[in-house]
Amino acid sequence: MLDIKTLDANTLDIDTLRQVQILSKLPDERLQWLLTQGKEVWVQPGEIHRREGDPAEHVFVLLEGQVRITQKVSTQEIILATYDTKTLYGELPVLMGKAHFWASGRALTRCRIFELPNEAFWQLLASCSCVTTSILRTMAQRVQAVQVLSQHREKLIALGTLAAGLAHELNNPAAACRRAVGQLQETFEVLQPLALKLNQQQMTCPEPEFLVQLQQEAFKGATTSTPLDPLTQSDREDEVANWLEERGIADGWKFAPTLVSAGLYTDWLDTVAQKVSDRSLAKVLNWLVTTLTAVGLLNEIEHCTGRISTLVQAVKDYSYMDQAPLQEVDVHEGLESTLTILSHKLKQGVTVIREYDRSLPRITAYGSELNQVWTNLIDNAIDAMNEQGQVWIRTSRENDHVLVEIVDNGPGIPPEIQAHIFEPFFTTKGVGQGTGLGLHIAYRVVVGQHQGDLRVISQPGDTRFQVRLPVNQS
Repeated sequence: MLDIKTLDANTLDIDTLRQVQILSKLPDERLQWLLTQGKEVWVQPGEIHRREGDPAEHVFVLLEGQVRITQKVSTQEIILATYDTKTLYGELPVLMGKAHFWASGRALTRCRIFELPNEAFWQLLASCSCVTTSILRTMAQRVQAVQVLSQHREKLIALGTLAAGLAHELNNPAAACRRAVGQLQETFEVLQPLALKLNQQQMTCPEPEFLVQLQQEAFKGATTSTPLDPLTQSDREDEVANWLEERGIADGWKFAPTLVSAGLYTDWLDTVAQKVSDRSLAKVLNWLVTTLTAVGLLNEIEHCTGRISTLVQAVKDYSYMDQAPLQEVDVHEGLESTLTILSHKLKQGVTVIREYDRSLPRITAYGSELNQVWTNLIDNAIDAMNEQGQVWIRTSRENDHVLVEIVDNGPGIPPEIQAHIFEPFFTTKGVGQGTGLGLHIAYRVVVGQHQGDLRVISQPGDTRFQVRLPVNQS
């Protein structure tokens, strides 16, 4: 439990306050006034002095001991700063107009803390320019340090999210590829004996040549046939199965799906039956279907490895690996690589509608940082809709600027907080669910690095983040 004592001359005097650098130039009467305004608090090692989310009603002077400032992100506590004896802290939320602390303070040693109410702190700033100058200088340094630390944390969180999504996306084609390889091995174990038996079969002279032609036609059909709708596919399979059954071919129903998928129907089978003897027909069709199965598995492996290659290329495009930081970029390529990276979240119930102006010119930009903007805005839209809804991505040109709009049909942003969403540490999420820097980082990248403009227009069912970027950077 915190040990709180009302201050009097016996517990704290002006000489102790004067040892704090920020207060060192105050006259005796002003220090005496401070003593009447604040209170002395003793905090034992390991105890929490203020928790994240508590009302920001005081600023603090650490007279003895050491305090560590942490912020909870998800299930982890991130260390923001450690304050030593004779230090003023807790002023950032007050000076930035925040109603609550965005971090917690825990005593590392036994701490003696002077708590000063906000009203007295503001009076001190108004009446003592030396204190104001010192506090503002300290505030600027701390804001910069906290922002740099939090931005690194934001990037690490984003990297972890992207890595998890990428691992999920890579797992599907990798698992399918492994499964296809196993099936392909089994197919070749069956195919070789079939080919040997067919070779030993007594055939007329034209039959071997016809088999070569037959195989080529089957391969061509497998690669060029148009997929059928499920009902038509089922009807064609029944027709082929009946055709095979009428000719006494055992398990003909197993051949039907492969033949129909390759565009080989009963009229094609009639041609085969005319050129191949009855005693060879079953073996020829069995060999042909097994060969087509092997080709299909090879195509599946090609598709899976192509998907893996696409994902790897998307990561490379997203990060602009092996390229200079400032380069000519196509905003559509950045948007598409970002959507590929975030595809694991989009599958859960979000529909993306692209309305691109493909005539847009390439712009001079920091590609990797710009992709971080798209990630923050798109991810923010998905979260706002609780991963159920529609996202529109629109591009167009406005004079000498490129306009990119990220639109969602979620509940919208209340009017009273729209003016604050780009401020550092401002978040509508619960404690531990966000640092409040995602949109602030996007704003700094667009406005600070690219001399562009980022704004939001929101009403229920229509929230638009508009990014305007100059075509040519000076």
